[in-house]
Amino acid sequence: MNMNSRNVTYSTVGDYQLPNLILNQPRKPLGKYGRLRRTYLKEQRPVLYHTMLLSGSLYPHLMEVEQTAESRMRQMMTELLAKNPAPDKEQNQMAWVQHMNSLKAQAEELVLNELIYS
Repeated sequence: MNMNSRNVTYSTVGDYQLPNLILNQPRKPLGKYGRLRRTYLKEQRPVLYHTMLLSGSLYPHLMEVEQTAESRMRQMMTELLAKNPAPDKEQNQMAWVQHMNSLKAQAEELVLNELIYS
C-alpha cells in the first residue's frame, strides 16, 4: 500500500500509534471459482495472497478469475456439446442428465487447471 499518496491518520492504542487502515470491502460476494482461487492462493501461495490482500488487488483479481472461469465454462460446454451431442432429453432424460454432468465435469476440470490452480 503506497502510504505517500494518502493522508494517513493514527489512533493511540496504549503506548502505540497505529495507522487507521481501511480495506476496501467487496461489492458483491465471490462465486465458486473466486472462492476456490482465494483458497488456493491462501494455502499454496501465501506470500502472493498476503501481498495482494494488503495492496488491495486480491478482490479485483478474484472477481476477474470468477468472470473468466464462468465465461470459459460456457465456452467449453458449447464446444463439448458440439463434439458430443447429448441424447434426446424428451426420449431419455436420465441419459441426457448423465451426459450433461459428464461434459460439465470435463469442462470444470479444464477450467480449474487453467485458471484456478495455476
